[in-house]
Formats: sequence, structure tokens, C-alpha cells
Amino acid sequence: KMSVPDYMQCAEDHQTLLVVVQPIGIVPEESFFRIYKRISAVSQVNVRDSQRVLYIRYRHHYPPENNEWGDFQTHRKVVGLITITDCSSAKDWPQTFEKFHLHKELYGATLYDSRLFVFGLQGEIADQPRTDVAFYPSYDECETVEKRIEDFIESLFIVLESKRLDRATDKSGDKIPLLCVPFEKKDFVGLDTDSRHYKKRCQGRMRKHVGDLCLQAGMLQDSLVHYHMAVELLRSVNDFLWLGAALEGLCSASVIYHYPGGTGGKVGSRRTQGGSLSAEAGNRHRPGAQEVLIDPGALTSNGINADTSAEIGRAKNCLSPEDIIDKYKEAISYYGKYKNAGVIELEACVKAVRVLAIQKRSMEASEFLQNAVYINLRQLSEEEKIQRYSILSELYERIGFHRKSAFFKRIAAMQCAAPSIPEPGWRACYKLLLETLPGYSLSLDPKDFSKGTHRGWAAVQMRLLHELVYASRRMGNPALCVRHLSFLLQTMLDFLSDQEKKDVTQSLESYTAKCPGTMEYITLPDGLKLPPVPFTKLPIVRSVKLLNLPTSLRPHKVKSLLGQNVSTKSPFIYSPIIAHSRGEERSKKIDFQWVQGDVCEVQLMVYNPMPFELRVENMGLLTTGVEFESLPAALSLPAESGLYPVTLVGVPQTTGQITVNGYHTSVFGVFSDCLLDNLPGVKTNGCTVEVIPALPRVQISTSLPRSAHTLQPSSGDEISTNVSVQLYNGETQQLIIKLENIGTEPLEKLEVTAKTVNTKGVYADYAS
Repeated sequence: KMSVPDYMQCAEDHQTLLVVVQPIGIVPEESFFRIYKRISAVSQVNVRDSQRVLYIRYRHHYPPENNEWGDFQTHRKVVGLITITDCSSAKDWPQTFEKFHLHKELYGATLYDSRLFVFGLQGEIADQPRTDVAFYPSYDECETVEKRIEDFIESLFIVLESKRLDRATDKSGDKIPLLCVPFEKKDFVGLDTDSRHYKKRCQGRMRKHVGDLCLQAGMLQDSLVHYHMAVELLRSVNDFLWLGAALEGLCSASVIYHYPGGTGGKVGSRRTQGGSLSAEAGNRHRPGAQEVLIDPGALTSNGINADTSAEIGRAKNCLSPEDIIDKYKEAISYYGKYKNAGVIELEACVKAVRVLAIQKRSMEASEFLQNAVYINLRQLSEEEKIQRYSILSELYERIGFHRKSAFFKRIAAMQCAAPSIPEPGWRACYKLLLETLPGYSLSLDPKDFSKGTHRGWAAVQMRLLHELVYASRRMGNPALCVRHLSFLLQTMLDFLSDQEKKDVTQSLESYTAKCPGTMEYITLPDGLKLPPVPFTKLPIVRSVKLLNLPTSLRPHKVKSLLGQNVSTKSPFIYSPIIAHSRGEERSKKIDFQWVQGDVCEVQLMVYNPMPFELRVENMGLLTTGVEFESLPAALSLPAESGLYPVTLVGVPQTTGQITVNGYHTSVFGVFSDCLLDNLPGVKTNGCTVEVIPALPRVQISTSLPRSAHTLQPSSGDEISTNVSVQLYNGETQQLIIKLENIGTEPLEKLEVTAKTVNTKGVYADYAS
């Protein structure tokens, strides 16, 4: 039974030769992968004097049990082995070479050729010419690695071509061997090998095998012919497992023809149709691949230097894009009959999905994926489960099923921290959870939730945010916990029950006791930045109103000595265009003024949406334009208070235009800067006011007692005080009027006048 599925498989992998590159002994990981990268760059091979192209697939790890299925599908067979080792002294060389031979035995039955790259050994041993061993002084001095790989691939091609010719030739009189998969061998013991049914089975399987070899050798047309013949033979004897393999081979060859750009990459830029069968292979290039020219002249047998069936049966043998999917379905149904073929069935589903993604047939692709989910494999390790769910997520994303993709990625994230894992990978879990956010219409920027209606399922989003908080805590990052809990409280407040509101705020307070919430961005290790989350809903502000100074502190315009106001006339210009917007409403200038050094007030109408008393600490104003000393306030709002007036005060220290942009608070240990531009539905009378220089303050008092009644109403720009005295006709009373500058600014000029007011026929004369 094949135990390890390759979730990255795609249809075009059927035409590749599998080469395993592995270290022997202790090799520094960085050095190994540096050489591995150079080796794997030589992945595309043009056969000289032919239009054939070979493709090499490199792996640094491959389970030997999967290699046993190499006769069933030849792209699963390890045909090349490259080993890399460190050897610094000649006395270690015999042992190193022995290890190389032992390593070859792992894949020995299928290997066409092998190579050993030795780094660090110099001297007499290194100077001896060898075919299978290459010596290099160091990992930095190995310029000929690529050339050695080219020679190695040429030797693989020669063996491949000889096997293809040997098995494709009809040797009359010779018995065709029966190719088997590992679990079948015991079933064929004692069968009549001379029966017609048995011979057809042998012929069909061999035809399918030769089709695989032709596809690997760059002979696409020949492979199509052989696959068709194999399908007919195997169908006639109900050899369903191998019939499924022949159908899948037919699909792979047809996919390679229709989609020369491949199916394994990103969707959208890959599909290219047209071109003849003989020319298509030469048009398919993999980015970054190095090309190697191989001269097949070393072989003298007929049919090597040219495709013998260049255009034979092209239209007949190559499946249409629609037929490809039908044949995949049929092949998968045959695989499903065998419990030991679960990996083959799963990989076929994945290949079909990649083809359907290019064809933009999402619903059919989802059916294949749904089938893949329920394929029962052996007991998988946690790491294999993570890989499986991650690939399912990637494939669902590719076909546009974003929420389904997020679902499987979230399962993969939870698997990273499964109880059975000795050291749970909470960082990997957190990273995968972050990747699920777009699929659930969730971002970590609170601005995305401040406008319009809520998108997505709030219950699922809250669950995901709680999981982010838990993963952050297990990573030992309280600042992340505070940020995610703040985001949950701010954006999901309308969907939280009363009990959930209490639970979340209690958790938040416990975290902020160790790490207060701030307005700073949090940068994650992968470079992602989490924006701050201001609590604009704790409390909710409905209106902002700048208040005029108290009557006794309001500035008054200076009158001229002639008693007339300074002219404020300006030209009148009519415009029929009236522009009005929320921003202009806030920036419009208010018709009163504030005074430098005097306490100024702004009134907010707020309410508490929480089912318990809300304590707001350090609440003050945010301003621009003028140096401003905000005097913070602390308030306690009753549960679900309704509209509640709050007055915030401050002192402008300089003069000019001052704009109130918002307010700052501290709630549950989280500091917030709440800007009015981010508050929807806030009413305001304007937020910009002029601050004029500090003025002298004049206080008037008299020697007479105050009057209980106002004798004459004062005008809007006058300050008045009323005193009363009772006099008889002709009586004289001394009145002292005291003017005092109680401000900090000097009074430079004072004008005093007196006038008589006639009231009810009573006349009074004043002498001063």
C-alpha cells in the first residue's frame, strides 16, 4: 500500500523522470540546499536533432514504499539518485563510498544511474577519473555541478530510450511479463498463465507501461496511441485498477497538449491552446529552468531520432478538454474499488481539480475535492494532516471557494496545536489563522468596519478572533492578545450578548494589567502590521459642540472714541454653487472666539452601550493648530445610560485657528485616540474656532448695594450691573464706582462716560 500522498502532483508530472537528491553522513543543511537548488535548476532537457523534450522532477525526500508502484505509473519510479557528502580525509573515503552503495540499495531495483558528489576531499583519490563520483574542494568551488548533472541526465535518457524500445517491440513467441502493483502479487499465485484472459491482461498492462515510457521520453503522440490501445485491452478483461491508470495516462497526455503552460501554477496566465502536437513540447518552458541538449546518436536503433508517428491520429487520440474530465471521473471511480489505491485516487482528484481550475469549472472541481476529503487513508501523522488540509485549502482558493478554503486552513491551524503533539506549533497555528481572515470577510483594520453594513457571519468571526487571542497567549505575546480582544470588542459589540460583553471586558482588563493597550502599530515577524483599535463605541459619542466662553469672559470689540464700531464691511459676492459636506461642516468657522489662557469647553453627548457601569478615565480633547493644554476628566456612565452630557475642558496656550479633531480615552486599560472623521453620525456645530490673544479683564463695583431688579435689559455685547438707592427730591448721595483690572494683561486705555436715563418722569443729575 502506498502510504504517502504527494499533494503537489499535477498532470504534467507524468512526463517527468524522478531523481532523488540526498545527503550522506553529516552535511550542513545550508550547504546541501545550496547545491540542491543548483541541481534542480537543470530540469528541462531538449533532445538534440529532435523535437522531444525531457523533464526532470527532483525530490530530496521520497518514501521507498512509493517507489514500489513504479511499474504502475513510471513517474513514481526513482530512476536517478544523486548523493552529497562531506569527506575531508583520504582515510574516510572507503567508508563514505560504502555508504553510497548502501544508499543506492534503497532504490536499487529502479535506478537507471546514480552519482556521488564529494566536497572537501583533495589529493590522489580526487584526481582519479570516475564516472559516478565527482570531487570538489569546497561548496564554493564547484563550478562544474551543472555540467555533471547534464551528463547524468544524458545517461538516464539513454537507459530510458533503450527500455522504451525494448518493451515497445513486439517479440513474437516471447511471453509478456505481468506487471503488478505490490498488493496484487499474492492474488496471481496459481493463475493459468496460458489463458487468453491472462495474456490480454499482460498485453494491456504492458501497453499502458510503454505509454508511460513514451510520455517520459518526450513522444507525446506515441503515448496517446499506446494509452488508447491499453484502455481497449484492459476494459475487455475488466482489469479496473490498471484501466484507471491507462485512462489517467490518457488524461495526462491530453492535458500536456492542451495546456503547455502546465496546471500546477497560478490560474489565469497558463492556458494556451493551439500548435501542433510535434511542436508543443518545445514550447513548454518552466521559469528558471536550464536547458540541456542531449545527442541521441549513441543509440542506433530506428525511431529514436524522430517521432515515428508525428501526426498520426492527432484528433482521434487526444482528448478534448471536456473529455479529459469525464475520463478522470471514470479513472477515479475505478481506483475507488480498491482500498489500497487510496493515495492514487486522492492524487488523481487533485490533478483533476487543477485542470478544472484552469477551465474555470468551479462547481465540478468542488465535487472532486469533496471526494478527496472523504478518501480514507491510513492513520496520518499530525504533520501529514496539516499538509493535507493546507493543500485542500489552497485548491479551494484556486477555484474561488474562499470561505471553504478558509475552513480547511483553520482546521490545519488547529492541527498545529493538537494535544497529541509534544511541542505544539502555536506560531504556525497563529500564522495559518491570520491567512483564513479574508475567507471569512474579516480584516484586522477597524476602519473596514466603521462604514456600511457588517459583512460575513459574525458568530464565525468572533470564534476566529477568540482563537487568535488564545494562540497569541500561548505564544507569550500579551500585546497581541490585547489588540485582538480590543478589535473583537470594538467591531463585534452589536453581536455580543450581555454575558459575553462582561466576559470579554474581564479578559481584556486582566491582559491590560500586564500590558496596557496603546495606539502603536504592532509588527509581526513576517512583516504584517496590525493597526491600532480605538474604542469609538466605549462610550458612543452622538454630538460634539464647542461652547462659547461664559458671558463675563467673552471678548468684546473695542469701540472708537467717537462711539462707532470699527468697520467690518466686506464686498458681497454671490455664488449659485453651494458645497456642503460633512468635512466642511466640521471645518467651518464658529462665530464666537476663544481667548488664550482662558478655560474653554466642548460638550459631548455620549451614552454607554454596556450592560454595566462604564468607567472612562483620562478623557480629553485632541486638537491641532494651536498649542492646547487638555485637562483630562474621569467619568462613570450608568449601564445603558442613554444620552449623557460630558464637558471636556482645556486651555489654549497660543493664538490662531484651533480645530477639535476628536478625543482620547482610557477604557479597560486601553488608550484610544478617537478622531471625529472616523465617527459616523456625529453631529457638530463646527470644530474650528479662532483663539485671540489674552485680554485684560475689567471688573466694575460700586459703593451702593445691588438692585434686586434689572432696570434695563443689556444688549448682547454689554455687561451690566444694577444697584439701587432711594433719594428724596433735592437730596444728594455720593456714589463711588470702582473699575479694577483683575486679568493678567495690562489695560492700556480706558474710556468712561456717564449719561442720564429718564424713567417714569424722574430726572437725576450726575456730577463727577
